[in-house]
Amino acid sequence: MHMTRAPRFLAAALLMLTTAAGGMELRGHGGPVRAIAVAPEGSAAITGSFDTRAIVWSLETGEARQVLLFHGDEVNAVAVLPDGRFATAGADARIAIWEPGRQAPIRVLEGHSGPVTALAVSPNGATLASASWDTTVRLWPLSGGDARVLEGHSGNVNAVAFLADGTPVSAGYDANLIFWPRDAGAAPRRVALPTPLNTLVALPGDRLGAGGADGKVRVVDRGGTTLSEVKATRSPVVALAASPDGRHLAAASIRGAIVILDARSLAPIRDLAGPGMPVWSLAFMPDGKTLLTGGSDRVVRQWDFETGEQLGAATTDETDPLAEFAGDPGAEAFRACVACHTLDPEDGNRAGPTLHGIFGRRIASVPGYRYSPALRDMDIVWTPQTVSKLFEVGPSTYTPGTKMPEQTIGNAETRAALIRFLQRETKAE
Repeated sequence: MHMTRAPRFLAAALLMLTTAAGGMELRGHGGPVRAIAVAPEGSAAITGSFDTRAIVWSLETGEARQVLLFHGDEVNAVAVLPDGRFATAGADARIAIWEPGRQAPIRVLEGHSGPVTALAVSPNGATLASASWDTTVRLWPLSGGDARVLEGHSGNVNAVAFLADGTPVSAGYDANLIFWPRDAGAAPRRVALPTPLNTLVALPGDRLGAGGADGKVRVVDRGGTTLSEVKATRSPVVALAASPDGRHLAAASIRGAIVILDARSLAPIRDLAGPGMPVWSLAFMPDGKTLLTGGSDRVVRQWDFETGEQLGAATTDETDPLAEFAGDPGAEAFRACVACHTLDPEDGNRAGPTLHGIFGRRIASVPGYRYSPALRDMDIVWTPQTVSKLFEVGPSTYTPGTKMPEQTIGNAETRAALIRFLQRETKAE
C-alpha cells in the first residue's frame, strides 16, 4: 500500500535492491513509481515517484547513483536528454534539468500553471515537450530560450510524443489527439477519439499508440485514422511503452494488469503477472529483451519479455492491503484508490488525504494535507451522494483543478458498493 513519504534527507545509501541472476528489483522510493526512462546505452535509468523524488539508477549494479531532491510535489514524468542529462517534471508545475553528479538542477523551466504530466524529447534531441493539466503543451529549446506554448486542448493534457519528423502530438482528457505543426504559423490538426486519453507513444511508420480511460489501446496514423484497437484491460490504460524495434507494445492499467501486444495488429501476446496493484510506468531496455515496470508498491521490476517471467523476483514482506476484504465488490473498486488514500486514522495522509471520517467532511479540510488551490474555495461536503457523483462524472469534471488521477466508475452498482465499503471502513469512532 502507499507508504508514508520518505524524509527528504534520505540518503542513497539507504536505498535497497534485491538482485538475482539475470535481473533485479529496485527499491527505495517511498511512494508509487510514476515514471521510468532508460538511457540509450541501457546502463542507467531514472525513476520518478509520488514521494517527490527522482532516482538515477545503475542498471548494471543496481546502485542508486543520485537521489534528486527538488520538486515540491509528485514527480510525474522523467526523460533522458542528450549528453547524459536528465529531466524531471512534477505536480508543482516545474521542470528540472540535471547533469550527472550535480545535486541541484542546472536549469529550471517554469511557465506551466498546473501539474506537468508528461515529457518527450524530439528525435533530434533539440527540444523537450511537456504536457500539463493547465491544458497546454510547451516546447522548450534545450539550448535555451523561451518555450513555444501550444493551446488547443479543453482539459487536462496527459501525454505528449514526437513523430519521426519532429511533429509533436498531444493527448488529453478531452479525448483529442492534436498534431501540432512544426511551423508556428500553421494550424494544428485535431482528431477526436471515443474516450479520454491517458498515455501516448510513438511507433515506426508515423504511427502512435494511445491508451484510454475505456481500457482500450488504439494505433493511429498521422492522418488521424485509427488503424487498430483492442480492449487491453478492464480498467483505464495509464502507461504504454514501445519496444525499440517498434514491433511490440506494453500496456499497463490502473488496476495492475500488464499486457504485451503486437504493435501493428494489437493482438495480445502475453500477460505479465504483476503484484495486482496499479502499474503507473513502463520502459523497455534498449535490447528489447527486458521490460521495466513501476507501480504502487514502490518497486521497479524487470521482466523477461520473451517468457513473461519476472527477473530477480524476491520474497518480501509486502502484502495485499485489501486481502482481508476478498470478495467484497466495494473493496475491489477501492483497489484503484489504495495507492493514494488510507482508511485508518493512524496511517495519515499519503499522496492523497486520508479518507478516515470522510463522510460529513468539507472538501479540502484534512489538517496537514496540501490541497490544490482550486479545491479550497469549493462548496462540497462529502456525502454518499457527492462521492458517488465524483466517480460518475470524473474528478476533473466534478472538482476541476484536482491533482487526483482521472478515473470514472460508470456502473451504478459498483459505485454503490464502493460507497458502502467507504461508509463501513472510514467511519470515525
